[in-house]
Amino acid sequence: MPLDILEDARRSLEKFGLEGNASEEVAALLEVLLAAVQKHASEIGDTGDFSRALAANLVSSHSLLRLLKQQSAELDALRKLSLNLTSSLDMPTVLDAIAHEAMRLMQNARAVHIYLYRNGLLHFGAALQSDGNNRPIAQPRKDGLTYSVAREGRIIVAEDIKTHPLFHNAPTDWSGSIISIPLKMGDNVLGVMNLSRSNTGGFSESETRLLGLLADQAAVAISNASLHQIISHKAYSDTVTGLPNRRALDERIERELLNARRTDQPFCLLMMDLDGFKNVNDTYGHGVGDQVLRVFFSYMGQGLRSSDFLARYGGDELTLIMSNTNLQAAQLVTEKLSEKVQKFFFPAPNGGKIRLGLSGGLAIYPTHGRTGAELLRAADEALYRAKRYHRGGFLVAKLGTGPLNTPTIPHTNE
Repeated sequence: MPLDILEDARRSLEKFGLEGNASEEVAALLEVLLAAVQKHASEIGDTGDFSRALAANLVSSHSLLRLLKQQSAELDALRKLSLNLTSSLDMPTVLDAIAHEAMRLMQNARAVHIYLYRNGLLHFGAALQSDGNNRPIAQPRKDGLTYSVAREGRIIVAEDIKTHPLFHNAPTDWSGSIISIPLKMGDNVLGVMNLSRSNTGGFSESETRLLGLLADQAAVAISNASLHQIISHKAYSDTVTGLPNRRALDERIERELLNARRTDQPFCLLMMDLDGFKNVNDTYGHGVGDQVLRVFFSYMGQGLRSSDFLARYGGDELTLIMSNTNLQAAQLVTEKLSEKVQKFFFPAPNGGKIRLGLSGGLAIYPTHGRTGAELLRAADEALYRAKRYHRGGFLVAKLGTGPLNTPTIPHTNE
């Protein structure tokens, strides 16, 4: 009879989800107690009912304790998630934190991938593999798992990648299991988080619940970071042209100065002013003038290096920062800019073509200045000379122009 009771107890432990060492510990304890019951059978009376009641109470008590411990661990995990994911509003930092939390929560995880979902398209956000690699393994397939989760807004589990229909056209070397979870705010899917394992099989109720908690926190963090990006973009962007504004330019100059001092490399600050723009406003009005500025400034930004920084300084003035650039390299760029301007025209309301010129002045760090104010002053002085004596050209700043502690020399808007 004790053996029957032990078998029933083991099945109950498996039913409650208690396996491995914990299950064996409970079974061993029960076996000792049943042996004691048999030893004192004459004192207990009906040992069968007593033994079964003892086994049931032991199993249920241990399962309740385990459930309480699990819920306590999940609450602690939720608290840590909330702290980790709300500590930053920088989108890359937030996405990296989500990836690291997912890897921490799941045992035997192989990789986690996070994608942002905007306008029906998935964009890579972050990745983390068990070996520390943070490069994506593959891009989402239009008819694959990630897009299906993004479109349907529900969790999908593939217990065996090789046999799941969503992976019918996947590379043949893909294997294991994967869970894909939408990152949602209400009914709006902000992204998708995929977590894969090398082994096949499902994900437990506890694991799915923890990943769900992470997904909820991740969606809030992503939403906050997105809002911060929008607000920051407006604060640092020119409302007419969409280019970075003077505030953004000043901060970029300071970053360039720090980098130049650290690497001992020069950089160029180029100030440019449109020739003939006043006539556009006078002839066609400021509405057309704004359109001309938008199109022309966008045109000038095409073809620049990713490390270059083009901003609207004010009015019809542009400022270009070229990292790791000496005087010779900067003059080659100004030649190409002059050629580019000559090809530009804007269709006028009367059917004609609006053409513009461009004059500029360039200053090199540290030759013409060691601070942002000194470089702006030097480039501005060179621009003034170009507008007055060499219209349509680019001139180099003079040495020793000094700090910008007096008003900038006014320019004409012609």
